[in-house]
Amino acid sequence: MTDLFEKCREFFTDPAYAEALGYPASPQRAKDLGIYAFFIPLDRSEGTEVTIGGRKLIMLGSNNYLGLTMHPDVRRAASEAVGTFGTSCTGSRFLNGTLALHGELEQRLATYVGKEKALVFTTGYQANLGTLSSLVGRGDIVLCDKEDHASIVDGCRLALGRMVRFRHNDFADLDRVLAKCSDGAGRLVVVDGVFSMGGDIALLPDLVRVCRAHGARLMVDDAHGIGVVGRGRGTSAHYGVTDEVDLIVGTFSKSLASIGGFVAGDESTICWIQHAARSLMFSASLPAPNVAAALAALDVLEREPERVDRVNRVAERMRNAYRDLGFDIGESQTPIVPIFVGDSLKAMHVWRSLFDAGIYVNVAIPPAVPPGKALLRTSYMATHTDEQMERVLDAFAAVGKRHGLIS
Repeated sequence: MTDLFEKCREFFTDPAYAEALGYPASPQRAKDLGIYAFFIPLDRSEGTEVTIGGRKLIMLGSNNYLGLTMHPDVRRAASEAVGTFGTSCTGSRFLNGTLALHGELEQRLATYVGKEKALVFTTGYQANLGTLSSLVGRGDIVLCDKEDHASIVDGCRLALGRMVRFRHNDFADLDRVLAKCSDGAGRLVVVDGVFSMGGDIALLPDLVRVCRAHGARLMVDDAHGIGVVGRGRGTSAHYGVTDEVDLIVGTFSKSLASIGGFVAGDESTICWIQHAARSLMFSASLPAPNVAAALAALDVLEREPERVDRVNRVAERMRNAYRDLGFDIGESQTPIVPIFVGDSLKAMHVWRSLFDAGIYVNVAIPPAVPPGKALLRTSYMATHTDEQMERVLDAFAAVGKRHGLIS
């Protein structure tokens, strides 16, 4: 008789079993080697710096692009919301969990991204799950980029329709795939606006053209685009195609300094999602402090657009510097700058060397990336200082040479 938990024990202790699943080492083996890079507890966070085990490190692993998590207005708004509404709504949006604050945030977001109506979810992940599973029914087809975020993939899997994937940022391949779809099937194309690992931007004008030629709808997950591109209003605004994009999804856990997510589109579509998205209807709603924090962050974003300029200047400087040093950063165009390593075990050793040098980065290994495509994911904030970036580049130069990534 098979023990359901046997795979858990083998994954924890057996390197061969972990390798068969795509991991370079079992968690226990990685811990023994001192290269386990996950679930590291932070003692304190100050935005661009964190404290771990009494040591201060420069944070290059956060999606806090505008540096607003420590902004006094954002913190004050969250604190005041606790005093007024308490710590939880204790119910779903569908029933007793909708506050006037939710409606205010939805109206503000819809206006900001240029859509008729918006709907707030408890997380960005749930926004994708609920939107995709409620819209794509039996007989429908959802088409997603091969580098779309896991929440999109899971939303497509949860939907009752058929999922088809096309080559990354390849509108010609999408055209080929759509041409094979039945005319009787509803079709939804879903892409990240800014891709979360590579930092490149979706080619929305070309995607819009292909979608319209085949009668397909287009949904853009702009989790990493809002606050970063299009003067902060996202990828659709960046290209000037907001009216041609049918649905825009966003999150509060990046530029908007909170937790939560939303989908924005025309009123009838949002009404459908509101009454059919199980991840909204059967989950507790976003607590007032998080709503208030997102509203305050949006206030700052609209009041201080120079933060968007600053984060992009920092990112451009770092992209140019990494290329000059000889690192492979792929096609990054944004504050997400990958350092491609290739071998997963080597990537974890490089991560450890940077950690010891006082630089916190994220390491991405299979199954988060394809085999042989391991990378270090660095990301930048408007509040990173020039002095911090000099320290980062010095550390990367030394570590990169030590591990043979650069000459």
